[in-house]
Amino acid sequence: MSKPRKPKGRPVSGWLVLDKPFDFGSTEAVSKVKWLYKAQKAGHAGTLDPLASGMLPIALGDATKTVPYVMDGRKIYEFTVAWGEERNTDDLEGEPTQTSDKRPAEEDIRALLPKYTGVIEQVPPQFSAIKIAGERAYDMAREGETVEIPAREVEIHRLTLLKAETDQAHFEVECGKGTYVRSLARDMGRDLGCFGHIAGLRRTLVAPFGEERLVPLEKLVALEEIEDVEERLAALDAFLIPPVEALTSLPHVRISDDQVRRLRAGNPVILRGRDAPLPTPEAYATSISGELVAIGAVEEGEFRPKRVFG
Repeated sequence: MSKPRKPKGRPVSGWLVLDKPFDFGSTEAVSKVKWLYKAQKAGHAGTLDPLASGMLPIALGDATKTVPYVMDGRKIYEFTVAWGEERNTDDLEGEPTQTSDKRPAEEDIRALLPKYTGVIEQVPPQFSAIKIAGERAYDMAREGETVEIPAREVEIHRLTLLKAETDQAHFEVECGKGTYVRSLARDMGRDLGCFGHIAGLRRTLVAPFGEERLVPLEKLVALEEIEDVEERLAALDAFLIPPVEALTSLPHVRISDDQVRRLRAGNPVILRGRDAPLPTPEAYATSISGELVAIGAVEEGEFRPKRVFG
């Protein structure tokens, strides 16, 4: 019997909150970070369009097990809508499909905002990663097909007009998972009767990570000048956030050293005391020192592990 292959790279684990530059794809950014860190595994928590900049949380190693909890976090974007033209991609990259000489008054824009606040129905852009009959919508759109994408419910917590100019307007939106800002620009342009597309987009928050955590890509690349490999990797590791910080929305259980060993072996542990959480389908357990041990369920007075760390 052949021996299992040893994973390439080092078992580094943590979150890097990358400030993704403009005109750089999310997959390309993950590959670059994985290469810089010499990591065994890497993934991101939510695609950011190549023409968008800002927050792209990247998980390395065991932190990839916590990606779903960051994917579900609220997000904040700052964006600019250019009026007078709708494009097939709903941003600067595409070809014009409809034009108008009309320009909206500031009061008309403000009057429209409540329509786009709360739970709304939204049709994703033709050029999106949505799967239709097993194919990506953008692949079908690039082949000239008209893609019928069903509307879906998304939640807009807040939509604010920051500045209105003659040919464009600047906004900030706080929204939930699955929201397409390009669709917001397209739909507002249609409602205002002037058409519109995204002319600038930046993501400033992906909960639970704030803007103060952002690390510019050029700052990481600059560390390549450090010739000593161990010193260079240590400098890179200093930017990493422990995986446990991705789970702050879940109930927390602190366990003893004996219970750590049981959980890591895949066994449940009994929870005692008045601080034990109520039954819940998801919670996370840490050691006394704060190290993440497992994600699991609290049922019948036990913590039952589903994903184990370390």
